[in-house]
Amino acid sequence: MNAKAIRVAVVGAGEFGRNHVRVWKELAGAELAGIVDPNAGRARQIAEEFGVAVLPDLDALSAARVEAVSLAVPTKEHARVGCRLLEAGLDVLVEKPMAASLEEADRLIAAAKRSGRILQVGHVERFNPAVAAAQKIVSRPLFFEVHRLGIFTARSLDIDVVYDVMIHDLDILLALVNAPITDIKAVGIPVITEKVDIAQARIEFATGTVANVTASRVSTERVRKMRFFQSHEYISLDFTRQDALRVRVRVQPGSPQPGIGFEKLPTVTEEPLRAELQSFLECVRTRQRPVVDGGAGRRALELADQVMAGILDHAQRVQVGAFAPAGTR
Repeated sequence: MNAKAIRVAVVGAGEFGRNHVRVWKELAGAELAGIVDPNAGRARQIAEEFGVAVLPDLDALSAARVEAVSLAVPTKEHARVGCRLLEAGLDVLVEKPMAASLEEADRLIAAAKRSGRILQVGHVERFNPAVAAAQKIVSRPLFFEVHRLGIFTARSLDIDVVYDVMIHDLDILLALVNAPITDIKAVGIPVITEKVDIAQARIEFATGTVANVTASRVSTERVRKMRFFQSHEYISLDFTRQDALRVRVRVQPGSPQPGIGFEKLPTVTEEPLRAELQSFLECVRTRQRPVVDGGAGRRALELADQVMAGILDHAQRVQVGAFAPAGTR
């Protein structure tokens, strides 16, 4: 017998919200009850596009028998709305960054613990098949080179590129290295907006691992790549192609010279958002801990804050007086 479908809703009718509606509408095991947004016109537009209901407000979620919610409102509203949903007995997947501050992240985590609800953070790249493949073979990586570059759009301009774009890779680094951070150097500048549009960070871990991470939303091309090196091998991930290549030294029988072996790690192409929502749905059904829980979301946010502090320190040292990124997200 098939398990009963879980009633879900999407709160937030922006670009992220629209994508959540699209995937929930198609996902087996979920029943999309509707979408909520104070912008009634935008909510209606998405509802008509996908054939779903518009719910007038958060109070309507209870009457609609909703059990779980995708929360895709502006970052500054994550804690306020998220805590209300959790305390109303709903499981919540909150988009990244999970909150506008660590204090607000702690409020969300505490609300989930008090209410016994699932809190998952939308670090969607954790569900990229390339990352899943890399996690299976990572041992002791000592150097990372990461580039996440995008062409300018009018999306997510209320936060700096560190929180909008780089935070994906900060979360993945924390998952792959799993060690304390000992040093951070960073630089970032506004180019088109008043926020930081391009940033670069050098992060060193207690293991001796060093990561150079670059993020931009003002590039002329779209690049989503990570390379990392460990003893006698290097692994290259392409997030867009969803593939991972392993290059390593191999001893060749009968030859004094080692050879170079190329191995494409096995991956199954899948939309990361679909995999993320499927995983959330399974957590709601089984009450298991999410892959990216509130603690993981908080750690990524804390590292993003440290990178931004490094950017501010650099700006002050080079006397970029008009640039004050602290507290701008």
